Amino acid sequence: MANVRDGWERRLARPAASIPHGNAPSALFGLFLASAGLYMPAALILGLEPQVPLLALACLAAFYRLAMRGLSGYPHPRFGYANTVTAARAALACLAGAIALCADGFLRNGPLVIFLIGLATVALVLDGLDGFLARRFGEVSDFGARFDMETDAFLILVLSLAAVTLNKAGPWILAIGLMRYAFIAGQWLVPRLKAPLPPSFRRKLICVLQVVALLALMLPAVTSPLSDAIAALALAALIFSFGADCLYLLRRRQEVG
Repeated sequence: MANVRDGWERRLARPAASIPHGNAPSALFGLFLASAGLYMPAALILGLEPQVPLLALACLAAFYRLAMRGLSGYPHPRFGYANTVTAARAALACLAGAIALCADGFLRNGPLVIFLIGLATVALVLDGLDGFLARRFGEVSDFGARFDMETDAFLILVLSLAAVTLNKAGPWILAIGLMRYAFIAGQWLVPRLKAPLPPSFRRKLICVLQVVALLALMLPAVTSPLSDAIAALALAALIFSFGADCLYLLRRRQEVG
């Protein structure tokens, strides 16, 4: 995201005491309650077992808790429209993940699969909105960029799990969803990978293509060997993207040193 430096300059121009986390805790708590108010009726309408909405709420609570830990140094007094949209996307992803993991008969329930595809599609469409809102209302921040990225990664993990549950490919497809978390683990092993990456259209495009490919896999008409081919191409593109980023970081540190 652009203008992150401008946000920090505005923050430094204010008294430190006037820049709290703003309304972020209350905003996230309100979104959590709203999600609970939607999860339960949705579970009743869809005939889901009680553990599905409960798991979704537990997952969402953990996700929002991690988001709160990342608010240190947040430069804006409000949580903002963009972060609210991202938090809503996380709520959709949590419900989708709970359905894929816990819904009895998910593999054989066509309407439930379509519902999950719908949840993920809405989350994907909203992914194009949060960045626009951040720029439009001057709410760009490092936190917002990271929150958006981790929500994308979690959605991809959820869709990877759904693809395995639906037998669209072998367990190897989980590598798509776990790639981001493997990169984070790699940062602990190789500290130079913690250096910031420049904005990249390639990275954003491949992220979107991962979600689109995984959504295509879940369509009832897409079966093996076509589903295996789609999954393999998506994984290859993701390996290329992460590989390019790792090479950039390793070479950059060598050049600087």
